[in-house]
Amino acid sequence: MKPLNKTLLIAAAAAIAGASVTYLVQSTRFEYATPGGEDSTQAIERKPLYWVAPMDPAYRRDGPGKSPMGMDLIPVYEEAASAGDGGTVRISPEVANNLGVRTAPVEYRVMPAEIRTVGYVQYDEDRRMHIHPRVEGWIEKLYVKASGDPVEAGQPLYELYSPQLVNAQEELLLALKRDNPRLVEAAEDRLLALQLSPDFIAQLRRDRIVHQSVIFRAPQGGVVDNLNIREGFFVMPGTTLMSVGVLEDVWVEAEVFERQAPLVAVGMPVTMSLDYLPGRQWQGSVDYVYPSLDEKNRTLRVRLRFANEDKLLKPNMFAQVVIQADPLDHALVVPREAVIRTGSQNRVVLALGNGRFSSHPVELGRVGEQYAEIRGGLEESDTVVVSAQFLLDSESSKNADLMRMEPLEPAGVHQHVSGASHD
Repeated sequence: MKPLNKTLLIAAAAAIAGASVTYLVQSTRFEYATPGGEDSTQAIERKPLYWVAPMDPAYRRDGPGKSPMGMDLIPVYEEAASAGDGGTVRISPEVANNLGVRTAPVEYRVMPAEIRTVGYVQYDEDRRMHIHPRVEGWIEKLYVKASGDPVEAGQPLYELYSPQLVNAQEELLLALKRDNPRLVEAAEDRLLALQLSPDFIAQLRRDRIVHQSVIFRAPQGGVVDNLNIREGFFVMPGTTLMSVGVLEDVWVEAEVFERQAPLVAVGMPVTMSLDYLPGRQWQGSVDYVYPSLDEKNRTLRVRLRFANEDKLLKPNMFAQVVIQADPLDHALVVPREAVIRTGSQNRVVLALGNGRFSSHPVELGRVGEQYAEIRGGLEESDTVVVSAQFLLDSESSKNADLMRMEPLEPAGVHQHVSGASHD
């Protein structure tokens, strides 16, 4: 066959193939351009308002072309532009289902105010006594051997030898020998000031014998803590020998966040649980709210008080506590996970219906475990997105509409045609 005839045949075949592809494109566009049952003539006659970049909706042009990234510009039609006003995005039901979009209504309800935090069990410092000597001397004998030993009121703690105590006893005996009531009274007052018991003074007056070492007894019952001495130690008035704490009542030192500080008040009920006794709970109350915040952690210290009759609560135990703050009886709330919190703004994604979504700023009040109070920006009739809201919000822009997730018809036609060509 001659080269000219071959060229003519190839051109004729290409023309026939081009006509077929054009027919398929027009038929496919007619099918996908009217998903809502619109008239096909109206769908075909629609003209784009402008063209935008697929990855940057703020990049607009009056006609087709290339984006700064080299991608084909996408046409924006009148319906899409009106739906995208104010940062609104429209996605198809299939895309919403694939993204796992869930919504919840904005409603008024009673909002509980539970503050969950942790704390440490401590002695009741109101009833904890620190024991110091009031004279210099040496520990001759120690009757308690370790911290944690239980003691009863009046039980011997330690025996002390002190030259000052010996001199004070001799002064009393000398005053008794001279039968001078004023000197006797002064000598007894000195012995009492040196923490000698009235029973010891009575025995001294009766026996008229000076004791070289004196036994000091527990001022109250409880548990020995911070035992800092051993037999033979030299001690002075500034030495802390030990302390005696009680366990009938205990304190729990807890911390709450700065934003929760206005919710806490003295007298509020508190529930406490510990890991070492699962299933057991203790009921207590807020005993004191400290006046200042921790400058490093920005937290407020709260002191809680619990009864401990069975003495199961031990100092330094780790505890989980729940403070029952006053609830809000009539609060406009949304699920807590619906709120998108940033450094400068709090937002939610509104579900506007018909697959349309919009990011909307809100003013927050209390934020609880499940719900967040809305003080401005929403109404009871609104619906918010509680899952996939971060993806929808990321498509929003302050200066441009959201076009990338919208199922624009020309893009959809192109995808379907491409798919058909591969088949």
